Amino acid sequence: MEVKFAHTNIVAKDWQKLAQFYINVFGCEPVYPERDFSGAWFDQITNLKSARVRGVHLRLPGYVDGPTLEIFTYNKQIERNEATSINKPGFAHIAFLVEDIRLICDKLLKNGGSMLGEIAKIKISGVGVLTIAYARDPEGNIVEVQNWN
Repeated sequence: MEVKFAHTNIVAKDWQKLAQFYINVFGCEPVYPERDFSGAWFDQITNLKSARVRGVHLRLPGYVDGPTLEIFTYNKQIERNEATSINKPGFAHIAFLVEDIRLICDKLLKNGGSMLGEIAKIKISGVGVLTIAYARDPEGNIVEVQNWN
Protein backbone atom coordinates (compact mmCIF):
# COMPACT_ATOMS: atom_id res chain seq x y z
CA MET A 1 0.00 0.00 0.00
CA GLU A 2 1.25 3.45 -0.87
CA VAL A 3 1.39 5.96 1.97
CA LYS A 4 0.83 9.64 1.26
CA PHE A 5 0.82 12.56 3.69
CA ALA A 6 -2.67 14.14 3.85
CA HIS A 7 -2.92 16.95 6.41
CA THR A 8 -1.97 18.38 9.79
CA ASN A 9 -4.69 19.61 12.15
CA ILE A 10 -4.70 22.60 14.48
CA VAL A 11 -7.49 22.86 17.04
CA ALA A 12 -8.24 26.57 17.23
CA LYS A 13 -10.19 28.77 19.61
CA ASP A 14 -11.58 30.55 16.52
CA TRP A 15 -11.07 28.55 13.33
CA GLN A 16 -12.18 31.38 11.03
CA LYS A 17 -9.77 33.91 12.51
CA LEU A 18 -6.86 31.47 12.55
CA ALA A 19 -7.55 30.31 8.98
CA GLN A 20 -7.57 33.94 7.83
CA PHE A 21 -4.13 34.42 9.45
CA TYR A 22 -2.63 31.55 7.41
CA ILE A 23 -4.36 32.82 4.25
CA ASN A 24 -3.10 36.40 4.76
CA VAL A 25 0.46 35.61 5.86
CA PHE A 26 1.41 32.48 3.91
CA GLY A 27 -1.01 32.47 0.98
CA CYS A 28 -2.81 29.27 1.98
CA GLU A 29 -5.99 28.68 0.01
CA PRO A 30 -9.30 27.33 1.41
CA VAL A 31 -10.35 23.90 0.14
CA TYR A 32 -14.13 23.81 0.23
CA PRO A 33 -16.52 22.71 1.50
CA GLU A 34 -16.05 23.93 5.05
CA ARG A 35 -16.35 21.07 7.53
CA ASP A 36 -19.16 20.64 10.06
CA PHE A 37 -18.96 17.18 11.60
CA SER A 38 -21.05 15.60 14.34
CA GLY A 39 -23.02 12.46 15.03
CA ALA A 40 -22.42 8.93 16.22
CA TRP A 41 -19.57 8.30 13.77
CA PHE A 42 -17.74 11.42 14.98
CA ASP A 43 -18.24 10.53 18.65
CA GLN A 44 -16.89 7.09 17.79
CA ILE A 45 -13.63 8.33 16.24
CA THR A 46 -13.03 11.11 18.80
CA ASN A 47 -14.14 9.13 21.86
CA LEU A 48 -16.14 12.21 22.92
CA LYS A 49 -19.86 12.54 23.68
CA SER A 50 -21.95 14.88 21.48
CA ALA A 51 -18.86 16.22 19.76
CA ARG A 52 -19.17 18.73 16.95
CA VAL A 53 -16.37 20.31 14.98
CA ARG A 54 -16.37 23.09 12.42
CA GLY A 55 -13.52 24.28 10.27
CA VAL A 56 -11.72 24.29 6.97
CA HIS A 57 -8.81 22.74 5.12
CA LEU A 58 -6.22 25.14 3.73
CA ARG A 59 -4.08 24.12 0.77
CA LEU A 60 -0.48 24.75 1.66
CA PRO A 61 1.46 27.12 -0.59
CA GLY A 62 3.46 25.53 -3.39
CA TYR A 63 1.03 22.66 -3.98
CA VAL A 64 -1.78 22.22 -6.51
CA ASP A 65 -3.34 19.11 -5.00
CA GLY A 66 -1.11 18.55 -2.02
CA PRO A 67 -1.33 18.35 1.74
CA THR A 68 -3.51 20.69 3.72
CA LEU A 69 -3.56 22.44 7.06
CA GLU A 70 -6.85 21.51 8.73
CA ILE A 71 -8.10 24.11 11.22
CA PHE A 72 -10.99 23.02 13.46
CA THR A 73 -12.90 24.35 16.46
CA TYR A 74 -14.74 21.87 18.69
CA ASN A 75 -18.00 22.68 20.47
CA LYS A 76 -16.32 21.60 23.75
CA GLN A 77 -12.61 22.27 24.05
CA ILE A 78 -9.98 21.95 26.76
CA GLU A 79 -8.01 25.15 27.22
CA ARG A 80 -4.22 25.06 27.25
CA ASN A 81 -2.72 25.32 30.72
CA GLU A 82 0.59 26.54 29.37
CA ALA A 83 1.96 27.99 26.17
CA THR A 84 3.32 25.72 23.47
CA SER A 85 7.08 25.43 23.82
CA ILE A 86 9.61 24.70 21.09
CA ASN A 87 11.25 22.02 23.27
CA LYS A 88 8.10 20.28 24.56
CA PRO A 89 7.67 16.67 23.36
CA GLY A 90 5.06 16.26 20.64
CA PHE A 91 4.42 18.36 17.57
CA ALA A 92 6.45 21.53 17.94
CA HIS A 93 5.82 23.69 14.87
CA ILE A 94 4.75 24.01 11.27
CA ALA A 95 7.35 25.32 8.79
CA PHE A 96 7.09 27.40 5.64
CA LEU A 97 9.83 27.92 3.06
CA VAL A 98 9.69 31.60 2.04
CA GLU A 99 11.58 33.97 -0.26
CA ASP A 100 11.77 36.94 2.13
CA ILE A 101 11.84 36.16 5.85
CA ARG A 102 11.61 39.78 6.97
CA LEU A 103 8.58 40.43 4.75
CA ILE A 104 6.78 37.33 6.06
CA CYS A 105 7.65 38.15 9.68
CA ASP A 106 6.26 41.68 9.17
CA LYS A 107 3.05 40.21 7.68
CA LEU A 108 2.88 37.76 10.55
CA LEU A 109 3.11 40.58 13.12
CA LYS A 110 0.53 42.73 11.26
CA ASN A 111 -1.91 39.79 11.30
CA GLY A 112 -1.79 39.11 15.04
CA GLY A 113 1.24 36.83 15.26
CA SER A 114 4.36 37.38 17.37
CA MET A 115 8.03 36.50 17.20
CA LEU A 116 9.32 33.70 19.43
CA GLY A 117 12.95 34.67 18.93
CA GLU A 118 14.99 36.56 16.38
CA ILE A 119 15.87 35.96 12.74
CA ALA A 120 19.14 34.04 12.48
CA LYS A 121 21.49 32.80 9.73
CA ILE A 122 23.70 29.73 9.69
CA LYS A 123 25.91 28.23 7.01
CA ILE A 124 25.43 24.48 6.77
CA SER A 125 28.34 22.84 4.98
CA GLY A 126 27.32 21.14 1.76
CA VAL A 127 23.77 22.52 1.90
CA GLY A 128 23.86 26.31 1.92
CA VAL A 129 22.93 29.27 4.08
CA LEU A 130 19.78 28.92 6.15
CA THR A 131 17.94 32.05 7.29
CA ILE A 132 15.37 31.07 9.91
CA ALA A 133 12.99 32.41 12.52
CA TYR A 134 10.45 30.97 14.94
CA ALA A 135 7.22 32.87 15.54
CA ARG A 136 3.72 32.29 16.91
CA ASP A 137 0.37 32.50 15.17
CA PRO A 138 -2.41 34.47 16.94
CA GLU A 139 -3.32 31.43 19.07
CA GLY A 140 0.25 30.72 20.19
CA ASN A 141 1.12 27.85 17.82
CA ILE A 142 4.75 27.93 16.73
CA VAL A 143 5.51 28.67 13.07
CA GLU A 144 8.95 28.37 11.48
CA VAL A 145 9.83 30.52 8.50
CA GLN A 146 12.95 29.58 6.57
CA ASN A 147 14.91 30.44 3.44
CA TRP A 148 17.80 28.56 1.83
CA ASN A 149 20.50 30.18 -0.31
